[in-house]
Amino acid sequence: MDMLIKSSLPVLVCASFLLASSAMAQGVGPSVGDREFSLSGTGSSNKDFDNSSFGISGDYGWYLTGNTLAGIRQSVNFADIEGEGVSDDFWNGSTRGFADYHFGRGAARPFVGASLGAIYGDGVKDTGIAGLETGLKYYLLSTTFIQGRAEYQFLFDSGDSAEQNYDDGAWAYTLGMGVNF
Repeated sequence: MDMLIKSSLPVLVCASFLLASSAMAQGVGPSVGDREFSLSGTGSSNKDFDNSSFGISGDYGWYLTGNTLAGIRQSVNFADIEGEGVSDDFWNGSTRGFADYHFGRGAARPFVGASLGAIYGDGVKDTGIAGLETGLKYYLLSTTFIQGRAEYQFLFDSGDSAEQNYDDGAWAYTLGMGVNF
């Protein structure tokens, strides 16, 4: 009997943890009409740390349904570029509207979406920007989450250039934290 209890203990602990996690996940996330604010960061550097860039992005949105978020995103980026005879700092920013669809109702919520807006600043031509995105939000508390997002962005001046520039896009990655209220 004692051996049965000892061998069952890990199973009981795992089952209790899963039940508690499942119960906690039921009460997480937004509802229709809730707002959301998130702050994310990104950065990169070459191996010698003489060419570096970093950025910050803030999102503010509204849940149109329990799964659909629409909002506005502001990003600011800084790059320190050095090379032969070149040493310069560049600032740029982008402002874009976005819409994301979230899957599931548990603590982990993958999402897909799109954005459309403008990019401006040093070292970039002021122009339109559009992109597709995907990511994952993980709720640590009922209204607080961490998130990772990857965006494929392309620049355009007109409808014709959007079609041509889609193949010349760039990936942008962010990692951040947010809250629903």
